[in-house]
Amino acid sequence: MKIRTITTGISLQSPKDADKIKQSHAFNQQAKIIFEQQGYAVQTTRITTNSWQEYLSDLSKTDILKEIQDLEKTCINLDISFFNIGHANQPETIALIPDINKHTSIIYCSSQLGDQQSGINLENIYESAKAIKRISQETENGYGNFRYCAWANCQPGIPFFPTSYHVGDTSFAIGLELAELVNQAFSQANDIQTAEKNLQSLLEIELTKIAKIAAEISTKFAVIYNGIDTSLAPSLDKQNSIAFTYEKLINGKFGHPGTLAISGMLTRVLKSVSVKICGYSGLMLPVCEDIGLATRANEQTYDITNLLLYSAVCGCGLDTVPIPGDITIDKIAAILIDLATLAIKLNKPLSARLFPIPHKKAGELTAFNSPYLVDCQIFAVN
Repeated sequence: MKIRTITTGISLQSPKDADKIKQSHAFNQQAKIIFEQQGYAVQTTRITTNSWQEYLSDLSKTDILKEIQDLEKTCINLDISFFNIGHANQPETIALIPDINKHTSIIYCSSQLGDQQSGINLENIYESAKAIKRISQETENGYGNFRYCAWANCQPGIPFFPTSYHVGDTSFAIGLELAELVNQAFSQANDIQTAEKNLQSLLEIELTKIAKIAAEISTKFAVIYNGIDTSLAPSLDKQNSIAFTYEKLINGKFGHPGTLAISGMLTRVLKSVSVKICGYSGLMLPVCEDIGLATRANEQTYDITNLLLYSAVCGCGLDTVPIPGDITIDKIAAILIDLATLAIKLNKPLSARLFPIPHKKAGELTAFNSPYLVDCQIFAVN
């Protein structure tokens, strides 16, 4: 089992607080070494902050961009590859995100569409839709949207990017890649009930080991431990594709009847483990980050409506979903309203990372030049 990320959250008072960033990076590297000494592969370490609105307030647009670019230079000098400046929750700050995205390369951020307390924010939704569209037009193949998402009802402490943001004292969380364990559990089962029991047993054993190490790291370095985000993060490895793993149990392909039931079962197990959990702790179905999901998208065994349906019983929402480049802002906003409605009605965290692909239509293939994404057919949006 791989550790996808060790993510440390910090609260910045100023973007020039390089010492806090250096300390967090040093902590991440020490934590990585400790996990590796215990036999775990650690894919990434990451740093996330409180909302950038808090430490860049009362600045002009030009100054905000300069401060964030300087922040990125600090990160690059420290060999930090993943840095999240948190979320924007006002229309005027969401409107700045395309410029932030355009002028940086390792900075991630997000926007808030609503939450349980205040409901859906339609102004934020429309500005987020405009940001998605503009980022797609201003970055090669629309790839800039890999570093941006819009979300509803997400709490601080999620270790996965771009949704991640932080509140309070410095703390860390663990994000895993659990596809191998799910594959193992499903391979030894003939029905969904047996698969659920197998997975529950495997997770209890393996996650308890990781939680013990994380707790020891917390004590050693006096850094708060938030827990494990048990979300089933994807794998580019065909053998451990979540879509192909589903097909060990259903009489058909991912998207066919039975897919919803397995999605619900997986999330039920991921949320019921006895270790301390945080973040989404649900099923992720990122279309362009899983070779099986991309393959079935090419075969049109599921669509965006299906993904929203599965979000009602599972994971994180609409993730790395390619859509036509000529999609209107109003249609993007409509997708975001549907997602926010689900998140608030069901009181669960959901996010949308949508990829309008410039100059391409539904049914055509994406052409990402990225080690993190696989190409697939662009989804139709009716």
